[in-house]
Formats: sequence, C-alpha cells, structure tokens
Amino acid sequence: GKPLNTYALPRKIVYENEEFALLQAALNIEDGIEYLRYNKVVIATDADVDGMHIRLLLLTFFLQFFPEMIRDGHLYILQTPLFRVRNKKETIYCYDEDERRKAMAKLGKAAEITRFKGLGEISPDEFSFMIGPDMRLDHVEYEEGKGVKELLAFYMGKNTPDRQDYIIENLREDVDKQIDAAVA
Repeated sequence: GKPLNTYALPRKIVYENEEFALLQAALNIEDGIEYLRYNKVVIATDADVDGMHIRLLLLTFFLQFFPEMIRDGHLYILQTPLFRVRNKKETIYCYDEDERRKAMAKLGKAAEITRFKGLGEISPDEFSFMIGPDMRLDHVEYEEGKGVKELLAFYMGKNTPDRQDYIIENLREDVDKQIDAAVA
C-alpha cells in the first residue's frame, strides 16, 4: 500500500505510524541522522503512476522530518525500467517510450517486448542488473530557498482545486504533444 502523506502532520502522529516507525528503525534515524545506518538510502518504486506517488510520499517524509539526509547527500532514487526489449542475442532495458523505440530499431521487428507492471514482475537476475554497475540512480538534492516548501504545499497540501487545474492543464499539453507526434 501507499504510505501516509506526512505533509503538515505533527511529528507525534507520523512517528506513531507503523510503516514510518519501521523505516526509521531500519535506518537508525529515530533520534536524528547522526547514527544513520547506511550512507546511501535508495527509494525504489514501480515506474508507474502509483510508484511515482509513493516516491513523492517518501520524499515528503524525508523533506519534512529529515531534510539533513538530503542536504548531506544520502538520498537517491532508483530508476526502474518500463520495458525489456530482447532478441535471441541481446536484451535492452528501456526506461521510456523513446528508448523502447530505439531498442526496437536496433534489435529488429522480431524482438520481444515486455512491459513491466511493477518491480514484482522482475526476476532476481534482472533486478541484479538494475542495481549493478549499469543502474540509474538519481541523487536527490536540496537547496534552501529553492521553493521546496512551496512545492510541497502545492503538491502535498490541501489545495485540491488549484492542483487539479494544474494537472488538467499540463495533461492537456502532454496529450496535445502526443497527438501532434502521432499525426506527423
């Protein structure tokens, strides 16, 4: 399931939440990050809309309660592939539609395409590729005064009509671009 939206919640409520209590215990950050158990903390979610929402909920938690983890460079996001394109000789993992098209062009029309619905569908061998030397890790960076608090308030706060208008307007632009590309 999805974790709690911690935006603007009191520390006491968040710390009583079982998932966040277990996460803090696993990282050894209940009392602050000075005894952080790991130098790199990696958020790994599915590459779909729900996974992006979970990622945002976790980022909100860290930004609200442990911003120094981000400031000190400990937080990362693992990019997970959406597609596997393969033929009998080669396998290519693709992280977006453009990469999928290029892989299909390279491997030919006989290539098999698998659309991953989530991390649970990925075999242990494939997952080792994703966390091996070719993994795509995005370092989460935070700078004071860059509007982070305002962004959190907009995306995670209670301003549903404003957020809905923003999403609809930007979705419309994205759909228009897709239609234009399909027609061209």
